[in-house]
Amino acid sequence: MGAVRGAAGSRPRSAPFGSARLRCPPAMARRSALSIRIVEGRNLPAKDITGSSDPYCIVKIDDEAIIRTATVWKTLSPFWGEEYELQLQPGFHSISIYVMDEDALSRDDIIGKVCITRDMLAEHPKGYSGWMSLSEVDPDEEVQGEIHLRVQVLGSQGSRRLRCSVLEARDLARKDRNGASDPFVRLRYNGKTQESTVVKKSCYPRWNETFEFELAEPAGEKLCVEVWDWDLVGRNDFLGKVVFSIQGLEAAGQEEGWFRLWPDKSKPTEHERRGSLGSLQLQVKLRDETVLPSHCYQPLVQLLCQEVKSGCQDGQVHLVTLLDETTTAECRQEVAISLVKLFLGQGLVKEFLDLLFELELAKPCEPNTLFRSNSLASKSMESFLKVTGMPYLHFVLGPTISRVFEEKKYVELDPGKVEIKDVGCSGLHRVQTEGEVIEQGRQHLQSYLGELLDAIVRSAPACPPLIRAAFRQLFQRVGERFPQHQHAKFVAVTSFLCLRFFSPAVMSPKLFQLRDAHADARTSRTLLLLAKVRQGRGHGTGAWAAWLPPAGDSRVTLPPRGPQAIQLVGNMEPAAGRAKETWLSPLLPALQQGTARMRDFITRLVGTEEDGGEEEGEGRPLGPPPAVVKEGLLLVHKTRGKGPLLAAAAGKKLHFCLTGEALGFGKSPSAERIGAIALGDILAAEKVEEKSFGSSHVMQVVYTAPGGQQETAYLQCKCVNELNQWLSALRKVCGNNPRVLRSYHPGVFRGDKWSCCHQRDRTGLGCDRTRHGVTLQDWSDPLDPTVEAQRLFHHLQGLQGTLREKYWELLESEDAQNGPRGDDAALPEGLSRLFAVLGELESCHRRAQPPEPPAPALLQLQT
Repeated sequence: MGAVRGAAGSRPRSAPFGSARLRCPPAMARRSALSIRIVEGRNLPAKDITGSSDPYCIVKIDDEAIIRTATVWKTLSPFWGEEYELQLQPGFHSISIYVMDEDALSRDDIIGKVCITRDMLAEHPKGYSGWMSLSEVDPDEEVQGEIHLRVQVLGSQGSRRLRCSVLEARDLARKDRNGASDPFVRLRYNGKTQESTVVKKSCYPRWNETFEFELAEPAGEKLCVEVWDWDLVGRNDFLGKVVFSIQGLEAAGQEEGWFRLWPDKSKPTEHERRGSLGSLQLQVKLRDETVLPSHCYQPLVQLLCQEVKSGCQDGQVHLVTLLDETTTAECRQEVAISLVKLFLGQGLVKEFLDLLFELELAKPCEPNTLFRSNSLASKSMESFLKVTGMPYLHFVLGPTISRVFEEKKYVELDPGKVEIKDVGCSGLHRVQTEGEVIEQGRQHLQSYLGELLDAIVRSAPACPPLIRAAFRQLFQRVGERFPQHQHAKFVAVTSFLCLRFFSPAVMSPKLFQLRDAHADARTSRTLLLLAKVRQGRGHGTGAWAAWLPPAGDSRVTLPPRGPQAIQLVGNMEPAAGRAKETWLSPLLPALQQGTARMRDFITRLVGTEEDGGEEEGEGRPLGPPPAVVKEGLLLVHKTRGKGPLLAAAAGKKLHFCLTGEALGFGKSPSAERIGAIALGDILAAEKVEEKSFGSSHVMQVVYTAPGGQQETAYLQCKCVNELNQWLSALRKVCGNNPRVLRSYHPGVFRGDKWSCCHQRDRTGLGCDRTRHGVTLQDWSDPLDPTVEAQRLFHHLQGLQGTLREKYWELLESEDAQNGPRGDDAALPEGLSRLFAVLGELESCHRRAQPPEPPAPALLQLQT
């Protein structure tokens, strides 16, 4: 590999463009959105004495842990299927995914890792999907952080000197057991070596030392600046290096800034270490977005809204139809989400979905195949349910799912899969018969089924009004399209609500935030029987999903549908239950009874009959009120500060509640609030060094106290996921605070200095950058129509030629004559306006691009 050039972090850039040239002002946002799906692993090595492993994954962005997947127990081929979307700083460098083996009594073992650089993702603009081999973790390659240097060439010909000022470093790797390092700097040039002093117990050292070398002629040598961790016993640990080209320095005269530390790549053994540690299947996509001010997108938003309001018109090809026909299957989910969020923000999502229903039903179709494909209508309705209905899903499914996980009952109805086990007590055991095991499983499953069905049929008043309105439109549209098949309108509703929403959540509660961990094998089988008609290659029978119509789902891996799904309860016919699997027969009475109850539930859900007879309390609120962003128990650590939070709660575990107004806290969710921090007073939300409190899951909330002084609250989370969820929530609601800090101290102020950088000024500038832009995205995030409009623009921008061709193709298929093919003057007004709006936005983006900065003299990696 050749030398890779990089830029100094503090290099100033010139103004990106002249505002007079743009219709849009230069106030724009640059953001990097990363979508990552960790699908599964295979052929992992055994780390336990049982010949197996308990694998999980840690995702790090530039060496900062952001995500931890659930542990999959006792397997060498784990399936996770976990998907995340992150908002990152635009200048991030790489993503590392570590596969770990969880151990209860010792430190977790590292199985291997996969590293994906930003450049690798840039080579796959549509995203990378495939298997990647795990590589061995080499301590000399596990480097992180940056170093602040000033490098100069001084003097004239004949007596020139090379001067390097080593100022400070930040976020160095922790190499010692105390959670810190003892760093020093070693400089190498022209066969000579010089070293700085050692700074004890700090990952944010400050040296402020200057070193000089006589400049060799000709200046062909390179200056290598290495950072090491000093150890009293054993060899020193490598922390990273930076390499400078002297020829480049002569041209520039001086280089100063923050430089990223790079690993020592002199060992050519990385590829030799691959292959024996197994592999990961990943789906990763990076979107670098430049979001213009919101008013720049108004023409596009207004055009899309006008198309929705105008509805279908006879003899014309609708713009939404063209969008559906030209969007590829792999992009359809993203486009559907953006459209749903955009129209939610405009108050037109109900009209948008109704238009999709009308266009979909205008196609040739049969009542028993409605909405089976992954069309734009199906994906949009599915996305709409997830964006607006997650609290409702938790309200309906949460109690039953929790009960299944807690009871861990053995449930099996298939005689071919029954495990015979011993029963008895006090040393007197007998072997259960197959019939006893099946009967016991039937009772458990019927109990879960009954509880779940009760929750569903009684949930109509608790369903969000917007979802009920959308289902009401769907119900009416399908009824008008198939007047001779009245059951079709009921099946249409269950195809979305049950199969595409409830069923995936029952089978994979972790993916819908119903549980923090994946189910074990026994619980997974119970959930599968509860959710689906057929499991994988076998012919297992699902219970409550027997009345669900089958359909696909590309977001969550689902088993194939059973052959009798439509003939069972899903079609609302009284003959439900005629399945090929004879061992389903014990559940047939419950399934047949469920048909009438589901029909009644859908009738009340869509409001075609007056609601009545509901028991008091059925319409109770769905968990926390909508104003609550996040809540939970957190431990408040003791510090020297005397702010209101610390004085009232030091050393206690309190219930915190983050709303759109303040971060409040009390002894319990129902107790009176002890105090609160207004969002306008929050200056930063960041992580705390592990050595500060002996835990890596502590966050700090820096805020302004009522007296005007700056205070910090240190709050303990239970795991890395909860830590990052709290940080994300706080950063989102405080993102527009004009007083947010640009730097902070990742340690604590103890004695007379900060534990991180040993600085003695308690109110001085922090030693690390804040990370306001790093957040985890969630279905419950506030709507941002401007971002969705930018994503739709980016998608439509690449479809202009395809949209034009598809329009003429559809027009010819209808034998219509609207002008000669290829004549843009004959295009419909909506399509012509769309092309004009896209052209204007494209011009704005071109003028908004900043000029490239000059290349520095830095050689970031020399191999």
